[in-house]
Amino acid sequence: MADLPSQIEALWSRASELGPGDADALAVVTEAVDLLDRGEARVAEVDTVTDEVVVHQWLKQAILLLFRLRSMETTELGPFEFADKLPLKSGYAASGVRVVPGASARWGSFLGNGVICMPSYVNIGARVGAGTMVDTWATVGSCAQIGEQVHLSGGVGIGGVLEPAQAAPVIIEDEVMIGSRCMITQGARVGRGSVVGEGTILNPSIPVIDAETGDEISRGHVPAWSVAVQASRRREFAGGEFFLPCVLVIKRLTEGERHDKAKLNDILRHHGVSA
Repeated sequence: MADLPSQIEALWSRASELGPGDADALAVVTEAVDLLDRGEARVAEVDTVTDEVVVHQWLKQAILLLFRLRSMETTELGPFEFADKLPLKSGYAASGVRVVPGASARWGSFLGNGVICMPSYVNIGARVGAGTMVDTWATVGSCAQIGEQVHLSGGVGIGGVLEPAQAAPVIIEDEVMIGSRCMITQGARVGRGSVVGEGTILNPSIPVIDAETGDEISRGHVPAWSVAVQASRRREFAGGEFFLPCVLVIKRLTEGERHDKAKLNDILRHHGVSA
């Protein structure tokens, strides 16, 4: 693997010359994507010292090259037919993963031990940590990084960030609960142990505000051990007064408090929302 990043970068420098039938290039790219599929490499991670997101661009480049190098194939599974350049992921039982009918994950994504996928979708480059639930009709977009013991509730949309290669993907850290129909996109981040109330939209342009002080905490980043809900702020424009979306942190949790479901429900009901 030591030389694999440089090989991918060399191929990337002449990507316009590559296409289906280049067996040598495909072998190199396949080796990189297999690392993602087995969980031995990941597109992005949080640096434990700086708390910054580190993106491994060469792995994103490998995914983008893969689409250039593979041809369309038709796959038949029972009554279903698929036409795609990539195969579906396999080997769930050996990985200790439960995938119910209607769920699918692409080769090049990683599902950790104990993951449960209800009818849902996990795209290439995504990583779903051990013990996480991907609930009904939830989508984990390309390269999104989902931590361990996370609950992605029904209809949650985790956006994919594949291009440009240096762009950070969505990061959902360990022990997070994302409420139904939330949309977390464009490289947004939710810190460990947090709860995001249903219907919340979070991206890097959305202000995250402390309800106690009214101060803007960040853009697109819910801090660790927080309860955050969808809200709006009044803004004046030349054409009148309008309300723009924001995310409101209504409670700071102590570590582990997220798992007291009765207390959590009381907090959310008090503010007229739920998870």
